[in-house]
Amino acid sequence: MATRKSTAAPRTESRIDVRKTYKLYIDGKFPRTESGRLMPVRNKKGEILANVCKASKKDLRDSVVSNRKAQEAWAARSAYNKGQILYRIAETLESRRAQFEQQLVNQGLAQASAISEVSAAIDLLVYYAGWTDKYIQVFSSVNPVESAHFNFSFPEPVGIAVVIAPHAPGLLGLVALTAPLVAGGNTCTVLTSEHFPLTAIDFAEALAASDVPAGVINVLTGKRDDLLATAGSHMDINAIAHVDLSADQRKALELQAAGNVKRMIDFNGGELLSPYAILQAQEIKTTWHPVSF
Repeated sequence: MATRKSTAAPRTESRIDVRKTYKLYIDGKFPRTESGRLMPVRNKKGEILANVCKASKKDLRDSVVSNRKAQEAWAARSAYNKGQILYRIAETLESRRAQFEQQLVNQGLAQASAISEVSAAIDLLVYYAGWTDKYIQVFSSVNPVESAHFNFSFPEPVGIAVVIAPHAPGLLGLVALTAPLVAGGNTCTVLTSEHFPLTAIDFAEALAASDVPAGVINVLTGKRDDLLATAGSHMDINAIAHVDLSADQRKALELQAAGNVKRMIDFNGGELLSPYAILQAQEIKTTWHPVSF
């Protein structure tokens, strides 16, 4: 009886690894940077783990256009639905936690710290998912007035925020600044950590699988210092959230932000596990209604 000859390629002891090139995440898609520039990401031994895109000023501007297009519809979604979507992100991270833990370890974090960080990020998303339909009740008021009117004050989102993710922790820092912003109806562009960029794009891939509408959260890798001036002077950005900027960087951004009265949200030393973190990116709107007799 004739034997069938295998057509499989012979195994070799060594081969060239296919290194992944991580793209940006803008408007629910994964485009390459318009500049064509890449950055290698290395482990502690100096070995290349992957390449990431080095986002340009135009990438940031394109991201803000996407945020603006999505913001009104995102703010108009029911509080319950926003909570469902945040919870879905947590579910996706939970199902992929081994991937995120290993990615953090690959980029230099200890195994125990990686496990703890992923758990904390998931718990934080669940926490803010629970606040989406409650914070308005907490921060709204009925105001006494000297006329025949009902007078109500209630929070509404400022609009578009740029999140300057801290260099560490890589996943938890990104989630801690982003979750309260989107829970409150804002859209945002994240300038990722330069130390943990692979984790940020893995998070973007989780967003793409988690029912998050296109443009609500965009993720840009690269050198964040290259983009700070553009973020500060951009006239359609309403807020900048940060936690680890230097005094000089904060001062420069504050001066640029004055051009359109952009809100600077400094979470450094602030309570991030609190509805007051949501309130940081809210405006208080007051409305009058006549009382009929």
